Amino acid sequence: MALIYIHGFNSSPASLKAKQTAHWLSANAPDISYTCPALSSKPDLAIEQLQSLIENTPGPIGLIGSSMGGYYATWLGEKYGLKAVLINPAVRPCEFMLECLGENANYHTGERYILEQHHVEIVRDLDVDLFKNPKNYWVLLQTGDEVLDYRQAEARYANCYLTIEQGGDHSFQHYEQHLSSIIDFLQPSLTIL
Repeated sequence: MALIYIHGFNSSPASLKAKQTAHWLSANAPDISYTCPALSSKPDLAIEQLQSLIENTPGPIGLIGSSMGGYYATWLGEKYGLKAVLINPAVRPCEFMLECLGENANYHTGERYILEQHHVEIVRDLDVDLFKNPKNYWVLLQTGDEVLDYRQAEARYANCYLTIEQGGDHSFQHYEQHLSSIIDFLQPSLTIL
């Protein structure tokens, strides 16, 4: 299996959860191919990057998406029929993007870029209306998320697998304790003939 970790808005492969995932896999599942691409700050280019990566990766693929990465992972999961684990996923990212119009800087890289209205429209077009297979998604939420209202994701993904932990924060405290279960969930199902 190949695992693609999709970081959030203004984040990067240097995020704590991305590094924890890479470390856990190297210690516990070195046979799993791991990629966390540094996504473009422009959503159209970010989606192109992710589609190209998926289309050029052989074999089964699992997705982990955090925050905005969870929003992207939902769209990609539907398009390609992939399983995805979503960590405090963005449900209405256009709302917070509107508050960020203008110049922004990536938290990790310091890269400066301009977020424009047409970027918001591109993200709006990625909204998924109906899940073909809701059981392809496992959503991990913490009620103490200070960035996103966890109740939006609880409602949006009500027919998916949900884990809601009291407290915590947007970074999802103690994420690494879930990695074994995350990898088990993402493993492709075996068909016995």
